[in-house]
Amino acid sequence: MTREQYILATQQNSLPRTEHPQFYPVGIYGWRKRCLYFFVLLLLVTMIVNLAMTIWILKVMNFTVDGMGNLRVTKKGIRLEGISEFLLPLYVKEIHSRKDSPLVLQSDRNVTVNARNHMGQLTGQLTVGADAVEAQCKRFEVRASEGGKVLFSADENEIVIGADRLKVTGTEGAVFGHSVETPHIRAEPSQDLKLESPTRSLVMEAPRGVQVNAAAGDLKATCRKELHLQSTEGEIFLNADTIRLGNLPVGSVSSSSSSSSSSSPSSSVPRQTIYELCVCPNGKLYLSPAGAGSTCQSSSNICLWS
Repeated sequence: MTREQYILATQQNSLPRTEHPQFYPVGIYGWRKRCLYFFVLLLLVTMIVNLAMTIWILKVMNFTVDGMGNLRVTKKGIRLEGISEFLLPLYVKEIHSRKDSPLVLQSDRNVTVNARNHMGQLTGQLTVGADAVEAQCKRFEVRASEGGKVLFSADENEIVIGADRLKVTGTEGAVFGHSVETPHIRAEPSQDLKLESPTRSLVMEAPRGVQVNAAAGDLKATCRKELHLQSTEGEIFLNADTIRLGNLPVGSVSSSSSSSSSSSPSSSVPRQTIYELCVCPNGKLYLSPAGAGSTCQSSSNICLWS
């Protein structure tokens, strides 16, 4: 560089500038800055309130590592302590209580337990209401706690009572609308056994015989019209020390009545023949005309109207 060029260059730099320099500010100023600070403060307050509410909920609901409140998650499932309320349906595989406390299911209206198959169809239902307990299923069974013996079962075809003894404590007894099949009917000790049909007939049938036994009391058969003892192939056996037929009309034969009946054959009173019911040593009964030449002994004569 020559000397003239150096002088010119230095003179140009030393000359005063007449134009003012332009500055461009960098950042947020004015109302924008105030809005930003307001939103940052609002976000900070919201975070603090949210954190406080979360801590309060954790404290109130008793959240722990094992569960929440009365709910505990164990290896065997979920454990609830105290009273629990479910607002929506509950789907579980098994519900059981602790060994030292009962299991109570309580509802303001009723408690309904449903069982469904893999297709979602209802196969069984148990409803416990204020008025009745209803069970809808194909077969209902009640088993004993020991041994699992069936005490009661019911289905569409039959009802089975498997207890060793069926006891009816009602004052009016048991009422059956249709036939009853049983091998043994017995009353309680020191109580009477009464089989009654108020408006129809009472029929007892058995293929190998019907036995009626009163070990320490009387046996009484009462009917309104007629009592028939009939044996189609066998015999009717009455075994007792004394056989009495009460309230039977007793007739007698006298000479005056026989003479008056022979003298006035046109009398309006019909003639009545009197027979004697005789008992043979072998137990057979036969009728014999009453008269002087009776073949029965006097101690076994019973006069009947024929």
